[in-house]
Amino acid sequence: MDQEQNLVEHLSDLRKRLIITLAAFVLFLFAAFAFVGPIFGFFKQTIPEGIKMVALGPSEVLKVYMMLAGIVAIGLTIPVALQQAWLFVAPGLTETERRVSGFFVPLISLVFYSGLAFGYFFIFPTVYNFFMTLGMEQFEMMQTAGTYFTFMANIVLPFGFIFELPIVVLFLTRLGILTPQFLTKNRKYAYFLLVVLGVILSPPEPISDIITTLPMILLYEIGVTLSRIAYRQRMKKLKESGLA
Repeated sequence: MDQEQNLVEHLSDLRKRLIITLAAFVLFLFAAFAFVGPIFGFFKQTIPEGIKMVALGPSEVLKVYMMLAGIVAIGLTIPVALQQAWLFVAPGLTETERRVSGFFVPLISLVFYSGLAFGYFFIFPTVYNFFMTLGMEQFEMMQTAGTYFTFMANIVLPFGFIFELPIVVLFLTRLGILTPQFLTKNRKYAYFLLVVLGVILSPPEPISDIITTLPMILLYEIGVTLSRIAYRQRMKKLKESGLA
């Protein structure tokens, strides 16, 4: 009876956290749509001079505006979702685990935004300009708004999640779930999975696949280094407390 009551309470709390997260997303979506003009002006700055931005009817304009508002809303909702997830699992954690996970919640949000900035200001212009220059040699280039912003989202958004890799590794090491020995031993399998993930996340062009995959491999190695540091610190504390 107690187990059933606890299950009902957990499901009720989970529903509450999901509703709060969904409500935050909807609120941010409406707010972003209200300011979609300036948002559109910011994101179209990367279009090279001489390239015309066209829309194939009113429906594409609405599609682009909703896409931009949705991207901004997702970005703004990430911290809320992380906080609600932490509040959901926190009661079942030890004091040490709560302290460690509580520290990582804002850090994960910051790293996510850093990944978006890296993808937008460095990776996307490089990939986009490469393909546009290649196309201008044979064609008169006209860029539809829908394809441009879809291409941009496919390049930029994955980097927000890719940049989380070292933080996730560090977090799991601090909790004792991962060890640097495990990461080093399984490096070749991790590389294979990262290549597959890079191909899935990036647009279907070899250059995009390479540009997406190489930073992921670099971030994995950064994660291994951070894991070694966190592992040494954890083992030192365990020895001092007599638990190892």
